[in-house]
Amino acid sequence: MSDTDSPLLLGPLLRFVGEHGATIWVETTRPALVEVHIAERSWSAPTFVVEGHHYALVIVTDLEAGREYEYTVTVDDAPVWPLPDSPFPPSSIATLQRSRPTRLAFGSCRTSVPHDEEHHRSHGVDALRTVALAMAKGAADRPDVLALLGDQVYADETSPEMIDFISARRDIDQPPYEEVKDYAEYAHVYCLAWSEPAIRWVLSVLPSTMIFDDHDIRDDWNTSWTWHQQMNQTSWWHERLVAGLSSYWVYQHIGNLAPEELAKDEVWQLVADPRTTAPGAIDLTRELRALAERVDRDPTAYRWSYTRALGDSRLIVLDSRAARVLEPNRRSMLDANELAWLDEQLAGGVQHLFIGTSVPYLLPPGLHDAEAIGESFAAPGRSAVVRKGAEAVRQVVDLEHWAAFQSGFQEVFDLVLSVAKGERGPAPSTVTFLSGDVHHSYVAEVDTSDGDVRSRIVQAVCSPIRNPMPRGIRILMSQMAKGLVRPMRWLARRTSGVDAPPFPWQLTAGPWFDNNLALAEVGDDGRMLVLSWFTGDLVEGGDPVVRKVSSVRVDGPAVPADTRDPQGASGG
Repeated sequence: MSDTDSPLLLGPLLRFVGEHGATIWVETTRPALVEVHIAERSWSAPTFVVEGHHYALVIVTDLEAGREYEYTVTVDDAPVWPLPDSPFPPSSIATLQRSRPTRLAFGSCRTSVPHDEEHHRSHGVDALRTVALAMAKGAADRPDVLALLGDQVYADETSPEMIDFISARRDIDQPPYEEVKDYAEYAHVYCLAWSEPAIRWVLSVLPSTMIFDDHDIRDDWNTSWTWHQQMNQTSWWHERLVAGLSSYWVYQHIGNLAPEELAKDEVWQLVADPRTTAPGAIDLTRELRALAERVDRDPTAYRWSYTRALGDSRLIVLDSRAARVLEPNRRSMLDANELAWLDEQLAGGVQHLFIGTSVPYLLPPGLHDAEAIGESFAAPGRSAVVRKGAEAVRQVVDLEHWAAFQSGFQEVFDLVLSVAKGERGPAPSTVTFLSGDVHHSYVAEVDTSDGDVRSRIVQAVCSPIRNPMPRGIRILMSQMAKGLVRPMRWLARRTSGVDAPPFPWQLTAGPWFDNNLALAEVGDDGRMLVLSWFTGDLVEGGDPVVRKVSSVRVDGPAVPADTRDPQGASGG
């Protein structure tokens, strides 16, 4: 964390970066004016308040495309960043350039425990921290963006440091025990996640996009209607959900948005009101609590999904948790408004289309069929005994990915196929789903050899960054990708309510179970995509070093450059 005398508590985090602008997020200890300085220019923002905590998001404008700008931060004119005697290079903003091939890092599931021998044994080496240390030494190139696809914080599996904080303020023998309870505890868990020196530095130089998954709120969040009812019967769930979504808006969501999209946000408009420029004048506590409560009652009330332009590529990040429709007769991963929005965003005219969703869209085939069968057994029309048993298995074994929401899965498959067939503009070279959650990594590809499909349709999973899967479960996951594929497909065909997907898919690489950070790198020709996974190895007496775990090359079909939509990939 920051020095106790500094008004800078957390950050700076470099969030959105486009061709001509950027946003920088900070948390301060008090109301203040935060300024970002580049050479002789500066941009400022007054802090706003949520639950007694102070934040600012500074919007930096009028930058040149394809340049790197070193920046510093002051709070009320006092220099606060870089930190005194920092061992890391200066923080900088590297603006995008449309002609430069995209380099997109991604991963999910990172626990915030110490980096010592004990926790290396239990949690492995932090892959993000390892890459950060390599970047600081000049031993690794900087990606254009880091997509953190869920479980940035664990509200339900707290670290020893977090438990100490909780027990100092309340009785941990009372619900929710050692889990996060309210906004103050969420603020602290974010501080623990982002304040380790190497992590703090890398988040100040590497633009980040984020989306929640279940552990950001609680394990199995929105698995089913039964789960939702059970949680609402507890004494603590309401405050947990309100605090979780409120803090998510502050710590993650607002930094995801390009300035023009941020300006449309109903809550941000209160911050940006030109009539209230005094630090601390805007308190969003009531508005964010009301927003969280509305989202819980009606998932169509607010959109957490968003897009990022990345040169001649585009990233669409989907909310696959809060947007779920849970009523047993109309389950879907995406509500009607969310699906309509995705329909609008899915278009060709870019070289590579990335779709970020915290839970994998394409699971290992055996696991996909198992989840689809589980949804069928838990559905209305089955006997009460069968439904109850299927629901219990669904919650215990976490059968709650896209495959367990068959309606939404099929609808999205149809939309993606229309893009890949060139029905929505020139077909991209690849349509690639980027995901995490499942604590193992792999590549899967749809077999479209029998269809009029012009794009490669790929699923790339990187999980965990630091939270390894127990060894016993690894065997089962390997079988779901290989040995159990045919038996599960046979059973799925004979189960009512399980629809066969339009095209089959299979794992083309993996699974592997290292702590990893992945990189999707567009080739110089613009058509090829290289997917690589990197882990960290301990070195006696030194920092962990980066090791490449695997690399997969995806060659896209040839598409003449003059068929591309020149406006389809605005740099922002």
